[in-house]
Amino acid sequence: MTTPVYICTGFLDSGKTTFIKDTLMKQEWIEEGPTLLLQCEEGEEEYSEKYLDENGLFLFNIEEREKLNKTFFENCEKIYHPVQVIIEYNGTWDLQEILDEDFPRNWEIQGVYSTVSGETLDMYLKNMRNMLMNQLTESELIIINRCGENTNRSAFRRALKIQNPQAQLIFEGVDGNIIPQTEEDLPYDLKADHIFIDDVDFGTWYVDAYEHPERYEHKKITFLAQLFRPKGMPANMLIPGRQIMTCCADDIRFYGYPCNLGRAAQITQRSWKKVTVKFEYEAYRPMVPKQPVLYMLEMESAEKPEEEVVYLG
Repeated sequence: MTTPVYICTGFLDSGKTTFIKDTLMKQEWIEEGPTLLLQCEEGEEEYSEKYLDENGLFLFNIEEREKLNKTFFENCEKIYHPVQVIIEYNGTWDLQEILDEDFPRNWEIQGVYSTVSGETLDMYLKNMRNMLMNQLTESELIIINRCGENTNRSAFRRALKIQNPQAQLIFEGVDGNIIPQTEEDLPYDLKADHIFIDDVDFGTWYVDAYEHPERYEHKKITFLAQLFRPKGMPANMLIPGRQIMTCCADDIRFYGYPCNLGRAAQITQRSWKKVTVKFEYEAYRPMVPKQPVLYMLEMESAEKPEEEVVYLG
């Protein structure tokens, strides 16, 4: 049986411990049972004995990178038989080293998450850019917390897109609430009548179109998609969509909006196409609420991308 390993990285006091307690440990895929927690540096936030006991956590404080080795991991496996392992990694250590570490055979890295403090983001980008990006290039989810009004979110998005275009970014204000995306945060030209969605940006577009359909009404949109027709859907309809991962491999689901072909047509399920559609916001069948609905304008064969799964942006 596979033992998932979750790695949380970030500089000191960037919010790693808070993320583990308030977000990661509350996910539905976290199993009940002994959990190995390896904390590689201690910040202001701590794990109380009560919290550790209530959540079945065995905490080890690791002060030297060299102690995270094959012998240590194998001993932990023999003694504790953890159902999952959480590594609160030191942000000044080379992330690639732990990713390349020789874990027990049944251990498997299933998530890499990063936390960044918005209060120090600009300083790190200007003075310690390489060190900051080193810990973010392999992260699937990056949370930038404590963002003030002057935090340059767009600049950080652009900088990260070059290094790690697949990462899901979440910005939180100083009050801890998630900051909704603005038009300036989006990775494509929303003012254009014809919007081209890059492969890695499908998740971002999907979420924003659901939350702000008025931004896309009557526009032409081009993107790479898999075709899918659920059982019972009329022959003139299909769903051009993508497999989207929200946080880890257990969360992968197929997402897309219903699309009217204009006529009945046979399709090859899960075939790859480059589609150009017209976006509308309406009820695509009687007695259902309004939602994004697409109308097919052009469709051409396309090759399967190197990464079939995209992230929820």
